[in-house]
Amino acid sequence: MLGTRGIPAAYSGFETAVENLSREFAARGHEVVVYCRPHMTERRDHHAGARLVHLPTVRNKYLDTMVHTLVSTAHAVTRERPDVALYFISGNAPVVPLAGLARVPTVFQIDGLDSERAKWPAPARAFIRGCERWAPSVADITITDSQQVADALEAHYGRRIPAIPYGAALPDPGDSGLCARLGVTPGRFTLFVGRLVPENNAHLLINAHRRAATGWPLVIVGDAPYAEGYVRELHAAGEGADVIFTGYMFGDGYAELVHRCGVMCAPTEVGGTHPVIIEGMAAGACMLVSDHAPNLEATAGTAATFPIAEGAEGLAHALAALAADAPRRRRLGAAAAAVARERYSWATCAERYLTVLRAARSRRTAGRR
Repeated sequence: MLGTRGIPAAYSGFETAVENLSREFAARGHEVVVYCRPHMTERRDHHAGARLVHLPTVRNKYLDTMVHTLVSTAHAVTRERPDVALYFISGNAPVVPLAGLARVPTVFQIDGLDSERAKWPAPARAFIRGCERWAPSVADITITDSQQVADALEAHYGRRIPAIPYGAALPDPGDSGLCARLGVTPGRFTLFVGRLVPENNAHLLINAHRRAATGWPLVIVGDAPYAEGYVRELHAAGEGADVIFTGYMFGDGYAELVHRCGVMCAPTEVGGTHPVIIEGMAAGACMLVSDHAPNLEATAGTAATFPIAEGAEGLAHALAALAADAPRRRRLGAAAAAVARERYSWATCAERYLTVLRAARSRRTAGRR
C-alpha cells in the first residue's frame, strides 16, 4: 500500500484505513507491505500484520506526498514486484501509471474532492483538480469511500467510480483517568477530532462553543504539521473559553475520550467519509455533524445536524440544544451504534477491497493475453 504517511496511524483517516486493512488482509493470509515516511511514523519493521518499508522524501507541504509515492513506486516495482499495488490520495495520480507501465496491477483510492480544500493555493488546487479528472484512467480500478463523493466526481468530471465505505471499530479501553487529567467530566464535554486545517472547521466550532455557553469544556484532539499559522489562530481563539488542545492522540487515549464525551462534533465541509465520524458512531457517541452530504450519508439519520450555511450561529444552537437534552443524546448514540454495527465493519470493508484488488489483477492479466 502506497501514498499515505504510513502506519502506525498518526495523522489522518487514510492511515487509519491502511492500518485496519493491513490487519484484515494479513489475517486472511496475504503478505502486506506498507510504505512509510520516516518523519511521520514510528520506526518499526512490522505493524498490524504488515511489513513496513521506510523510504525518504522531501519534507515540503507540496512535494512530500508525491515524492515519497514516486520513491515507493520505484522500490515496489523493482524490489517487491507485488501482485497488486493499492494507492491512496488523489494527488498521487501522476505516479500511479508508472506501476502499470511496470506491469503491476493497480487500484487507486481517492477521498473526496481534495481540490476544494482551503489549504491549497490556486496552482496546487488546479493540479489536484487535474488529478481528480485523471483518477479514473490512471489505474486498473479507481474507487472512493462514499456514494456522495462518487456522485460529485461524476458530476464534475463525467466518470463514475465505485464506492467502498470504510469500517469502524472503537472498543472502550476503560477509564485510565484521562478525563480527570484533562479536567473534564465524562458525559459533559464536547469533543472534536481531526486535522487542524480550515475545512475541518475547528475555528467554527470554537466560535460556536463561545456562543452556546453550555458550561461544557471543548476538547480538541489533533494537529497539522503544515498549518502552524492556522493552529496558532485556533489556540488564540480558544483562550479564556475553556478549550483544551491535546495535540494528536491515537489508540486508547483517543478511544477513551470518544466513549466519554457528551457530544462529538464533526463540522467538516470537504472530503468523503471521515473515519472519526463512523468511529464515533461505533462507540455510541452522540454525533453532531454539518449537513455536508457525505456526513449525512455516513450517519444515516442518527446524528444531530446543523446547516453549514448558518455558520457558528447554527452550530451554537445545535450544541446548546444537545447539551440540554440528555435523553436525546442517549437516543442518538444508541441509534448511531446500531447503524455502525450494520454498515461499518472492517471485515466487510476488507472483503470488498480484496474483491476489487483481485479484479484489478485479473483485468491486467487478461490484458496481457
